Amino acid sequence: MRHYLRECSLLLAFVILLVIVRVLAPDFFAADNIRNLLVKNTPILVAAIGMTLVIVARHIDISIGSQFSVCGIVAGLLSGIGLPMPLVAAGSILTGATMGAFNGGLISMLGLPSIVVTLATLVIWRESLRWWREGEFVRGLPSSFQWFGTGQSTGQWLVVVIAFVVLIAFAWATRYLAACRSVYATGSDAEAARLAGIRPKRVVFGVFVVMGALTGLAALLNGVRFVDVDPNAGTGLELQVIAAVVVGGAAVSGGRGTLAGTLIGVALLGTIEPALVFLGTKSQWDKALQGLIILLAVASDALYRKGK
Repeated sequence: MRHYLRECSLLLAFVILLVIVRVLAPDFFAADNIRNLLVKNTPILVAAIGMTLVIVARHIDISIGSQFSVCGIVAGLLSGIGLPMPLVAAGSILTGATMGAFNGGLISMLGLPSIVVTLATLVIWRESLRWWREGEFVRGLPSSFQWFGTGQSTGQWLVVVIAFVVLIAFAWATRYLAACRSVYATGSDAEAARLAGIRPKRVVFGVFVVMGALTGLAALLNGVRFVDVDPNAGTGLELQVIAAVVVGGAAVSGGRGTLAGTLIGVALLGTIEPALVFLGTKSQWDKALQGLIILLAVASDALYRKGK
């Protein structure tokens, strides 16, 4: 239980929030609203899974929002030329993995700081997309694209199921696969990991590729919710994803973090804004509360490390 103290504390805070909303604004728990919240936050959850691995490896990727936008446009264009949805999904995931590999190569092979590299690629991908699309949406998509061609009700649950299958798969992998456990070893002490036979450079490259691929999947899950694909869909996503992971207990110093914590972090931060709306509070307080929660999370992590 001590190992999961951070996650348990966060879960308690989330439950308290839900109880307060239940008492003051019971309409928040209407079935349609809960379903909409789930669908809205599933792309963030999928992207946050990849970001968890990156942060556990003691790195960060702030270009994720730009990657998300590019992958969404690619998915829309591939669908627009008549490709079936499995190939559209593969194209979006491959695009994200390629951008992740570019970041990972510069960071692992050249030893460049991840925050500098991903800040540069954030601007490169965003400005390239702006030059390419000039803000134009991808329109005229076939019926097979929106909600995977299944209809809104079925499509919404399909999006949620896909996200949770990915979450369960990676939660299992981080616990039982040596390749994923090496991520924790690398984030804790790269030199010690190297002496133990792990190749830290390969691990770092791998987590950026995986994160890029998951960003591509997240972009697809977000894109199928709409009739058109917005080239600015990923704006601000990096803050949402990194905040959810850090609040969920992943240590910015690397080596610690769980996907259960990430799930709770996504749920907590994704609930605050709509809860404030139902409570009749100005939505501008949402960002302030998110910032306060992030600050408290980082401060508690620092106190935890100091007390060890």
